[in-house]
Amino acid sequence: MKFAILVNEGPFNHQASDSAYQFAKAALEAGHAIFRVFFYYDGVHNANMLAEPPTDDRNVVKNWSTLAEDHKVDLVVCVAAALRRGIKNDNLAPGFRISGLGQLIEAGIQADRLVTFGD
Repeated sequence: MKFAILVNEGPFNHQASDSAYQFAKAALEAGHAIFRVFFYYDGVHNANMLAEPPTDDRNVVKNWSTLAEDHKVDLVVCVAAALRRGIKNDNLAPGFRISGLGQLIEAGIQADRLVTFGD
């Protein structure tokens, strides 16, 4: 099965982004494909390379970057939501790219299932 994932919450104020990451990782390990992960609303904070969680805490931003690198997962950040929250190309974590809502629409069309995490 081919999944698309929508993440609407930031990495440190809600469980949604960590759950989305765990879902993506488990899906890939089970042999499924991830067409795209789209970050919208506060979910764009998952792409901020300036985030520095304590060393004894999970680093969701780094986890997403590693997933993208290891499995060639397309991580797309909504441009309008990103700019509202100060996320630009110069502080974008590795593996992420900024684009528009058309990428979310395409993901919904191309994937067998679109799974949403967060409000």
